[in-house]
Amino acid sequence: MEFIPQILFAIALVAGIAFFAKNIRLIIRNINLGKKIDRKDNSGERFAKMARIAFGQSKMVRRPVSGILHVIVYLGFIIINIEVLEIIIDGLFGTHRVLFAMGDVYGILIAAFEILALLVLLGVIIFWTRRNISNIYRFLGRELKGWPKNDANYILYFEMVLMALFLTMNAADYQLQINEVKPYYSEAGLMGSFPVSQFLLPIFEGMGSSTLIIIERAAWWLHILGILFFLNYLYYSKHLHILLAFPNVYFSKLKPKGEFDNLQSVTDEVKLMMDPDADPFAAPAEEDDTAEPEKFGASDVMDLNRVQLLNAYTCTECGRCTSECPANKTGKKLSPRKIMMDTRDRLEEVGENINKNGSFQDDGKQLLDDFILREELWACTTCNACVEACPVGIDPLSIIMDMRRYLVMEQSAAPNELAVSMTNIENNGAPWPYNQMDRLNWAKENS
Repeated sequence: MEFIPQILFAIALVAGIAFFAKNIRLIIRNINLGKKIDRKDNSGERFAKMARIAFGQSKMVRRPVSGILHVIVYLGFIIINIEVLEIIIDGLFGTHRVLFAMGDVYGILIAAFEILALLVLLGVIIFWTRRNISNIYRFLGRELKGWPKNDANYILYFEMVLMALFLTMNAADYQLQINEVKPYYSEAGLMGSFPVSQFLLPIFEGMGSSTLIIIERAAWWLHILGILFFLNYLYYSKHLHILLAFPNVYFSKLKPKGEFDNLQSVTDEVKLMMDPDADPFAAPAEEDDTAEPEKFGASDVMDLNRVQLLNAYTCTECGRCTSECPANKTGKKLSPRKIMMDTRDRLEEVGENINKNGSFQDDGKQLLDDFILREELWACTTCNACVEACPVGIDPLSIIMDMRRYLVMEQSAAPNELAVSMTNIENNGAPWPYNQMDRLNWAKENS
């Protein structure tokens, strides 16, 4: 009977990790639906960028209020979860505060955990207020209605509960040590330092040892089960960026932001046209007639590359990109955040299609038109403000440009003004409808 709690803990731990691993495999499978792209160059520069932006949060603090609060919650989340290691050891082996063997260092750690837990609790409350009461523009977008807004609030509530459980567990433990109840009490001294939870002791005043043990054990179990639940909830939440921000920044673009990639097929054609030794009457190279010609641009998620799909899963829905977008500021429908959310929603829909059928079966839908509107795509000024603003290295512009390429090169569906300009450039070498010989006529007329 004494091993039942350890067995139950082991079952919960294995089940939680197994379900998490299953979901991670689904994410990797979905990302691999995209086209391969080589982003393995300049590993030193990429690691430095990841350390600076993903780990160091350098872009977050550009907005001091939300940035500093985020850093507090981020560090608290990471550091406090060091205690999860102790909880796992205690749960599996039936020990209590096994890391107390570290001596004075253990007291310092527990004290630091508690102070961070209080700061996280305060930070989360402020975040909830900003998101739900302050009417900040970037939290009012149409794409944040329904589930996205609820999801953000669920996470905030969950973090509040986890911190409260952590402090409650420590307070009950502290009271049991004061009462010299085994195994909480140690003759070697106080097992930990409790600068925050000590103020909760009046709540437990007059309670019997058995009641305190029930409270401590209940808080302990709910805390660790809550962490396992949170770990698996990440798959369904925008907070997946907690895990994906690091690879996303590592594989982000290193080239100058204004430099666009050329389509290799177009590049090869231009090189052939410019080659003076090329025979224009030569028969084309033999190709596999059964192979489907490569599509220009992208109309669905399978046409995007794997980094773009990783971007979609990494999006934090913070809205910094949209709040910086000049098109959005002038009332256009374009929201870079929505571009990423729509891409992720379509990718998840494709993944569910594969889960159901074994392979993707045409569902009559695509990313273009069914999720992202053409009006949104053509509203973009390609200024890269969204790319610069993103705190985790996401590039919404690359998706917009690939979808524009599809519209222009596959469907000849550019807006009339753009089509006229491109025709003039082709015929006259400039976007204006004037022959090159007539361009200076205006000067003659005014001389």
